[in-house]
Amino acid sequence: MSCVIGIDLGSTTTKAVILDAQQQLLGRGITNSRSNYDLAAAVARTEALINARFALVQQRVASNIGAVLVSRLRRAFLLEQMLTQLRRLEQLMLEEVAHSAPAGLKAPFLRALAEIFRRIAAEEEDRFKQLQPPVRSDFFRDAAGSAYMRIAEELSDPAGVSFDRLVGVYDKCIIRAENEPQALDFRDHIGVALTRMKNAAELAEGVEYAAQADLEPLATVGTGYGRARLPFPKEQIRSEILCHGLGAHAMFPDTRTVLDIGGQDTKAIQVDAEGIVTGFQMNDRCAAGCGRYLGYIADEMNLGLHELGPLAEQSRHCVKINSTCTVFAGAELRELLSLGEKREDILAGLHRAIILRAMSLLARSGGVSNQFTFTGGVAKNPAAVRAVRELVAENYGDRTINISADSIYTGALGAALFAHRMVH
Repeated sequence: MSCVIGIDLGSTTTKAVILDAQQQLLGRGITNSRSNYDLAAAVARTEALINARFALVQQRVASNIGAVLVSRLRRAFLLEQMLTQLRRLEQLMLEEVAHSAPAGLKAPFLRALAEIFRRIAAEEEDRFKQLQPPVRSDFFRDAAGSAYMRIAEELSDPAGVSFDRLVGVYDKCIIRAENEPQALDFRDHIGVALTRMKNAAELAEGVEYAAQADLEPLATVGTGYGRARLPFPKEQIRSEILCHGLGAHAMFPDTRTVLDIGGQDTKAIQVDAEGIVTGFQMNDRCAAGCGRYLGYIADEMNLGLHELGPLAEQSRHCVKINSTCTVFAGAELRELLSLGEKREDILAGLHRAIILRAMSLLARSGGVSNQFTFTGGVAKNPAAVRAVRELVAENYGDRTINISADSIYTGALGAALFAHRMVH
């Protein structure tokens, strides 16, 4: 099957998109960016290929019941991926404790770790059984880390295997576990996943078809913040500006202005009717106003990054923020809290301050035309979206604002479209 791949290596996440010969989406994947850029690109690519194979299964089981079964099979597959990674992480941590823990603590340390991982695995099994499991991070490091910290706090003994000791060995091993190539491909876990299905026979033919399909890409194009580190020849690299412009145009053909707020930079882009970039401004020298800044604020408030937007949405009084500099944000945040300001009001002010910075870039790039498209990971934040809508209306009047649930893949989509042009 003829296909191409685009990979967007961002500062926080790496995305991959697969298109067929007709430029239709086959699959997409996402993973944490990591110090090993080759591995991050490979994992995102693998996840996109897995996603594409499940789409092929769905094509062979074309019915409403089939869609439910394939969704269930996908969850069973993700469970097997998670359990495989958990076993490897546990092995690394047990080896670390056996090698470096004080002699008197080794036995209780090993028992504590075994119990923590037993509970995490049991929780994952229970999660699979739920028809509508609670939302959580799709990334192994985040999902496993959250469960590990919670259970470690329950089991820790200040006089023996303390919480700090349990966290210390986790911190030593999680990056190693994440950076090791692991068997996470479709063929590696689909067989075990099928054994968890009561209706496995109804899916067997579709699974066999998907497993045997040739999805070797004809071309791959890379982009993103870390594009210079991607293992591709330079002719297979495109700038973020070009890819986000083309990707936004493909998603919303009438787009003329694009705002992308990623983990490390903000881009204001103007495109023509063909998706060709006609002007842009970019803030890439400071993390203020980007995803990294929001991550810093989340850490300061002891919140998950995904909690910031919903909490800010509860605000009834937007606090004015004087500085969006990451260096000074923590001090101002603590001062406002000490003055009695509510967390949700502070966060509402922070989101508005971030988007005000972006509006300055938009103005310098040529303003906001109709239609306007907001992309990047921050576009999934409801408070940021609200601030964009308010400030665009205040400064430019009525504009059509496009925000896709899949906006984080915009750059990878643009890269895939450039890859398609290379072979068609």
